[in-house]
Amino acid sequence: MSDTAPIDLADYIRSIPDFPKPGILFRDITPLLASPAAFRESIRQLADHYRGRDVHVVGAAEARGFIFATPLALELNAGFVPVRKPGKLPFDTHAFHYELEYGTDTLEIHIDGVEPGQNVLLVDDLLATGGTMEACCRLIERARATVAGCAFVVELTSLGGAKRIAPHDCFSLLKYE
Repeated sequence: MSDTAPIDLADYIRSIPDFPKPGILFRDITPLLASPAAFRESIRQLADHYRGRDVHVVGAAEARGFIFATPLALELNAGFVPVRKPGKLPFDTHAFHYELEYGTDTLEIHIDGVEPGQNVLLVDDLLATGGTMEACCRLIERARATVAGCAFVVELTSLGGAKRIAPHDCFSLLKYE
């Protein structure tokens, strides 16, 4: 890649007004995923930020988090643990129930998905209010592992997600107001 121009990942994020409802500006990652060079660059940048931090496992909530977490786990020579909705994992699980704006939700991981003391990097495509990532952090802590950081491709800063998941390290490749 020495003769290629640097890739600006922002060029691969499409903004769609009024989706899924009026007044929302949706940040669409599918153009980034459609470009092997941009997708590869996003994984490289995420990996570079966490290299040397002794990450044992990369975890992500379904479904878009899986897209980035699995190649990142390979790049960091770490395992991968899926965080899923109830009833999707076939073995015994840890569960965390949490509040949403209009109700509740639950996330689960296998009880042997992470071991006590392991360092777990949590990944998602987008950080908005931080509710899902906060639940992921609680699950990892319930398993007596350590949250090594929370990584995102896109962060919507005005929604305060980084504050919600503090004191955990929050790293985002792209930030939008």
